Amino acid sequence: MAGTSSPEAVKKLLENMQGDLRGLSLECRKKFPPVKEAAESGIIKVKTIAARNTDILAALKENSSEVVQPFLMGCGTKEPKITQLCLAAIQRLMSHEVVSEAAAGNIINMLWQLMENSLEELKLLQTVLVLLTTNTVVHDEALSKAIVLCFRLHFTKDNITNNTAAATVRQVVTVVFERVVAEDERYKDIIDQPVAVQGNSNRRSVSTLKPCAKDAYMLFQDLCQLVNADAPYWLVGMTEMTRTFGLELLESVLNDFPQVFLQHQEFSFLLKERVCPLVIKLFSPNIKFRQGSSTSSSPAPVEKPYFPICMRLLRVVSVLIKQFYSLLVTECEIFLSLLVKFLDADKPQWLRAVAVESIHRLCVQPQLLRSFCQSYDMKQHSTKVFRDIVNALGSFIQSLFLVSSTGNTSATPNQTGKALSLLSVYFSIIFFLEMLDKVEPPTIPEGYAMSVAFHCLLDLVRGITTMIEGELGDTETVTPTTAETTSLPTQSSEQQDLQSLSDQSEKELVSRAVWEEMVNACWCGLLAALSLLLDASTDEAATENILKAELTMAALCGRLGLVTSRDAFITAICKGSLPPHYTLTVLNSTTAALSSKSYSIQGQNVQMISPSSESHQQVVAVGQPLALQPQGTVMLTSKNIQCMRTLLNLAHFHGAVLGTSWQLVLATLQHLVWILGLKPSVGGALKPGRAVEGPSTVLTTAVMTDLPSISSMISKLFENSQYLDDVSLHHLINALCSLSLEAMDMAYGNNKEPSLFAVAKLLETGLVNMRRIEILWRPLTGHLLEVCQHPNSRMREWGAEALTSLIKAGLTFRHDPPLSQNQRLQLLLLNPLKELSNISHPDIRIKQLECVLQILQSQGDSLGPGWPLVLGVMGAIQSDQGESLIRTAFQCLQLVVTDFLPTMPCTCLQIVVEVAGSFGLHNQELNISLTSIGLLWNISDYFFQRGEIIEKELNREEAVLQKQAEEKGVMLNRPFHPASPFDCLWLCLYAKLGELCVDPRPAVRKSAGQTLFSTIGAHGTLLQHSTWHTVIWKVLFHLLDRVRESSTTADKEKIESGGGNILIHHSRDTAEKQWAETWVLTLAGVARIFNTRRYLLQPLGDFSQAWDVLLDHIQSAALSKNNEVSLAALKSFQEILQIVSPVRDSEKPETPPAINVSVPLVVGATTATSLGRSFMRTDSIGERIGRYNGSEPPVITDEIEDLNLWWAAWNSWYRIGSESTRPPITCDKLTFIPSQPFLTALIQIFPALYQHIKTGFSMDDLQKLGVILHGAVSVPISSDASPFILPSYTEAVLTSLQEAVLTALDVLQKAICVGSESMQIMYPAIFDQLLAFVEFSCKPPQYGQLETKHIANAKYNQIQLFAPAEWVALNYVPFAERSLEVVVDLYQKTACHKAVVTEKVLQNIIKTLRIPLSLKYSCPSESTWKLAVSSLLRVLSIGLPVARQHASSGKFDSMWPELANTFEDFLFTKSTPPDNLSIQEFQKNESIDVEVVQLISTEILPYANFIPKEFVGQIMTMLNKGSIHSQSSSFTEAEIDIRMREEFSKVCFETLLQFSFSNKVTTPQEGYISRMALSVLLKRSQDVLHRYIEDERLSGKCPLPRQQVTEIIFVLKAVSTLIDSLKKTQPENVDASTWAQVIALYPTLVECITCSSSEVCSALKEALVPFKDFMHPPASKVQNGES
Repeated sequence: MAGTSSPEAVKKLLENMQGDLRGLSLECRKKFPPVKEAAESGIIKVKTIAARNTDILAALKENSSEVVQPFLMGCGTKEPKITQLCLAAIQRLMSHEVVSEAAAGNIINMLWQLMENSLEELKLLQTVLVLLTTNTVVHDEALSKAIVLCFRLHFTKDNITNNTAAATVRQVVTVVFERVVAEDERYKDIIDQPVAVQGNSNRRSVSTLKPCAKDAYMLFQDLCQLVNADAPYWLVGMTEMTRTFGLELLESVLNDFPQVFLQHQEFSFLLKERVCPLVIKLFSPNIKFRQGSSTSSSPAPVEKPYFPICMRLLRVVSVLIKQFYSLLVTECEIFLSLLVKFLDADKPQWLRAVAVESIHRLCVQPQLLRSFCQSYDMKQHSTKVFRDIVNALGSFIQSLFLVSSTGNTSATPNQTGKALSLLSVYFSIIFFLEMLDKVEPPTIPEGYAMSVAFHCLLDLVRGITTMIEGELGDTETVTPTTAETTSLPTQSSEQQDLQSLSDQSEKELVSRAVWEEMVNACWCGLLAALSLLLDASTDEAATENILKAELTMAALCGRLGLVTSRDAFITAICKGSLPPHYTLTVLNSTTAALSSKSYSIQGQNVQMISPSSESHQQVVAVGQPLALQPQGTVMLTSKNIQCMRTLLNLAHFHGAVLGTSWQLVLATLQHLVWILGLKPSVGGALKPGRAVEGPSTVLTTAVMTDLPSISSMISKLFENSQYLDDVSLHHLINALCSLSLEAMDMAYGNNKEPSLFAVAKLLETGLVNMRRIEILWRPLTGHLLEVCQHPNSRMREWGAEALTSLIKAGLTFRHDPPLSQNQRLQLLLLNPLKELSNISHPDIRIKQLECVLQILQSQGDSLGPGWPLVLGVMGAIQSDQGESLIRTAFQCLQLVVTDFLPTMPCTCLQIVVEVAGSFGLHNQELNISLTSIGLLWNISDYFFQRGEIIEKELNREEAVLQKQAEEKGVMLNRPFHPASPFDCLWLCLYAKLGELCVDPRPAVRKSAGQTLFSTIGAHGTLLQHSTWHTVIWKVLFHLLDRVRESSTTADKEKIESGGGNILIHHSRDTAEKQWAETWVLTLAGVARIFNTRRYLLQPLGDFSQAWDVLLDHIQSAALSKNNEVSLAALKSFQEILQIVSPVRDSEKPETPPAINVSVPLVVGATTATSLGRSFMRTDSIGERIGRYNGSEPPVITDEIEDLNLWWAAWNSWYRIGSESTRPPITCDKLTFIPSQPFLTALIQIFPALYQHIKTGFSMDDLQKLGVILHGAVSVPISSDASPFILPSYTEAVLTSLQEAVLTALDVLQKAICVGSESMQIMYPAIFDQLLAFVEFSCKPPQYGQLETKHIANAKYNQIQLFAPAEWVALNYVPFAERSLEVVVDLYQKTACHKAVVTEKVLQNIIKTLRIPLSLKYSCPSESTWKLAVSSLLRVLSIGLPVARQHASSGKFDSMWPELANTFEDFLFTKSTPPDNLSIQEFQKNESIDVEVVQLISTEILPYANFIPKEFVGQIMTMLNKGSIHSQSSSFTEAEIDIRMREEFSKVCFETLLQFSFSNKVTTPQEGYISRMALSVLLKRSQDVLHRYIEDERLSGKCPLPRQQVTEIIFVLKAVSTLIDSLKKTQPENVDASTWAQVIALYPTLVECITCSSSEVCSALKEALVPFKDFMHPPASKVQNGES
């Protein structure tokens, strides 16, 4: 208003008014003088008002009647120009609001007149409008008159006027109602008591209403009257009216001013009483009408529906429902039912279309829908309006798909196809309800109704879900972290106090009931319609919308906990994802259940019509269905993929509300994934499989590019499971498990690729839910363990992959609290790993072990209480489980031993030992067994280094266990119990190694044995003293027993090769030989321990028993028929005998002496078999051991006990010796003959042993010893072995055995030498023994009946000569000779001993020597008789004086004849020298003979008076014999003079003469003998010479026989010798007759000079020369007489 009231505006208004009046007076000057006058007076009036008043406008309004009057008069002229001018002036006044009520009335009356005269109609309308809109001065009668005026102008003939009038009417009606609103606004603070409105018949007196409201009331009431074709009450003067226009006005009022009707009861009353009945009445033709029903059939003609009215009615209805639903509940029920009816198929198309549009208007108002639901559907006897609307839409859509009976069927798909392609076109102008200008129903575009109905559905879904979710969101004050919210509202409001809580929950329950009812009412219809649309849709956007609707509904149902409906929607999406008619039991069963109840909706039979699904969809993928039997291929269309994405979104965002429907969702996804050929990869994510998977899998590039995103969506879906609550998570896990079970069933009994979807996703779910792994661990791993047992390898491989990945992830995850503080969780996580050990499939076990390996590498330091489980897994590997498995398990163990021993609890160390031992026993892979023994060695080292720490921890643990055991009242059960826990650990280690020592494989046994003894040797000092008892009896002796048993029963069959192409050495080519090695090692080890740990063992109390057992073992080994074992047994025997006597307690050092046992490194090979823990014994010593298992007896060590030990050892030695050297009774190829090294070793033991027992060593023992020594030396050598027995010298030597025998005797002899008198009686025995050996030189010993070949003096290079013989008696000559030397030496020392004298030792020596001497050249070895001679000479030089000393006692009487015979046999041997004897050799031998004669001449003959006469006689005879040459006949001429033993004869001669002519002749007899001999000699010489001369003379030129020549030469030489001898002899000793005989020879000699032989001549010359001494002048008689 400010614009019109400003001074300038007012001034302008005054000027304009005056101008208008002036113009009017000018126009009317001629024709209408009254008007002119009025105008002029008006000018004056205006000026006056302007001059007099300050508020000019108010003054003008007061006087407006007068001011307006000239203009009204002007209009009355009916002159167009004047009328126009006046109307313009009036409008100006109106617009400045200077018109009073009275003036307005006058103006309206004037306009009415103009209207009746049909003048200036448009100007009239304009004026009315200005009059009514500027202010409210016009009301009541005037107002009604003005409105009627407009109505009447609407019905003129002029189109423009009509339309303008229509618009004016609309505006005027609006103005009337706007006034009411303004009025209410003014009075809103004054609350007046509403008066009850009577339904009084006098409609005009609505006294309670204020003025404007009354006008509006009257107007609205009349509009209803007019539409109903009744007379109006207030709008007097109406001439005609149309229903369509009336309905439009009603609609606009209702639509624009609902508050008026809602605030004023009077108006509400009008709605109820007038409008609704009116609408219902007007609808009747539409309701009754059936399209296509013939007129004749109905009794009365039915009025046809009229499109304009019908359409406007629907608009009114829409407004009524929208704005006044709360007032008109019942009426709305009728309207809604009508709307639903209008959708029927038998209604005209346009009617259905308009009805759908009306419904659409409702569908976008969810709150309204909610009210319907509350008011009707939830009331008991009410129509289920909301349900009907939805169902009607469904039926409507379905009916659009149905083929009209006339149409031909094949056309349908195309039509529906087109229709649906329009679905997404949202008609922005919703046509028909806006077509107010159409009188005839327009043609409906194809698919339009479908489109609208489709949008109804979408908006309905969108509206409902948005509303309900919004309200749900408000009620859940605890907002969840994710997009989803929990479906349990009660979890919400802890923040509020109880009061408000209860209010709220009550309110909430109410709303929940409404929501549930709404969903229950609409879901069936919606689903039916949406499924149908989805099936038919060809447009991607439309499909997207449908799917979105289904998804939102599913999610909503889920949130409200409506399982059936949720599952139905999900099933629909699932079915959409899969190819048509795809067999998937989960879905089919669900659908069947649904179809039975839901699709006959409220009696309207909705059939699910699936349009033929080949509806022009683009196929994007072809794949194989996931089914038991191959079924060809299936095709996926782009729509399937679209549905799949929706399904993924559903699961992704609404996982929390899916509950049991996870089953559906996942089953579908699994099938799709399968068809698309996606395969799980690391961590469970899916990747496109190789094209090879199914040759029939074909993917278009579109899908190929989509696959990664689909795959990542699937993965995200499971990643999101970390945001689900525990219950939902369990639903998910259960669904996956049951899917997996199905897949497992399918994979049974065939080798097809299984579906791994479920397993992969279980893994993914587990991995993302680590923070709460406990709640799902058991079901998850329990199921995966089942998968791991599946026969299909691919299936179980993935089961194992998933399980191990989960375990590894679980252990590496940072739990809160950490695992180190949550042992229960750690064990829970590790437990499935252990469970895998129960599965026999090797591929699973490999996975299990790889997992263990990785766990060790990443978590090894922090396993703590999980160690037993992890170790158990390694230990569970059986021998039969294949190499790779064992190898992997062993890798784990190696890692544990090298890196983790310090980090594990000490209580687990025993398990480590057990496991390492079990690997040793695996017989699959030798290297593993060997390395495991190495590990045991490392473990023992670790125990040694960390001994104190381990011991403390174990003792602590032991105390705890002890306490628990006491509380339970049971005994603490532990192997080796009484020992301390740390010692038990060692004992377990030893026991394990012990088991390995009897493994079937030799390499393992060897390595284990070495390791066992090394560990005991190196670390045994850590054990408590009492534990040694167990070590000896339960470990070592037990082991020895088992080895002995195995060795004695081992197979003697030859093993061809050691597997593959390994060659086996001949010394190891039978099991027996291989066991022999083990026996050797074990025995040696035990012996070494006895040796080095004597100071620990002896105080144990049962040491002597242990000693006996050990000796027993040594004995049985030594007597085993195996050279290697027997020899080693002796070595062990030697070892234990080198023990020094233990130190007395008082002197014992504080610490045990440092161990200097060299620990052999376990290199290369070693082995073992399964050994129980049983320490049962089966041998004879078993009981003995049994007795000593009790508590240890008191410790006593003294000399006596010590001596007993040595005597026990001597007895053992004697038994071994006598058994092994006793010759066999029968001899065949298989006879076992002890080896030389064995015998050598045996004999070598004696000296050491003797040192300990010499004090009690008796003659008896010596006898025993002698038997053994003799037996040992008699054993022959195998011809194979002989080259190894002899060293490679060229001269013959003693074998080591022979050396040893002599050494033993030497030791004895030395001991006797320094021993007591009583011991010296042993000398003769020793001599006997040695002399027996001397005899071997000529007569080798016999060994049983064994045939042996004797090689007297084998040199290294002769050996091949006797290869053919099997057994060889070797080198007895050197041995005999050495023995002889020893005899001589010994005799030198002992010749005067009483025992030696009395026992006739000298005689025995001579007797023994006589053998080789008499054999001389026939001796096996030349050296023998030479040595015998020299020995004889030495012995006699010592012995003869002794013999002479004892001559009187007669102790030597028998010795003399023996001696004489010996000389005789030697000097005149029967053996002939060998042909090849050289001259030098012969001369040497002769010189030996000479030596003997010299001995006689120096040592015997001078003492003849102390010597028996017979002996001297024998000697003389012998000398005599020697002096007469007895030549051999075999000499060549050249040698003859040498071979005559000239020197020897000479010496004999000389001796003879010397003895004969010695002045010491005691008896004449002696002298006589020698003289006799001489004369015989001379006589014989004479004869020979004579005979020679004779023969020479006779022979003439012919030479004499060789023999004769030799003889003569000999005689000549003898003559010269005799003369020499006689000269040397003292003259008084030579008899005169002797000289005479000599000289008598001279003439004969001279006669020989004529001989022709030069040799004889030279000999003759030598014989003649001495005669010169006889040539001297003859002396006087006296002189001769004197002489």
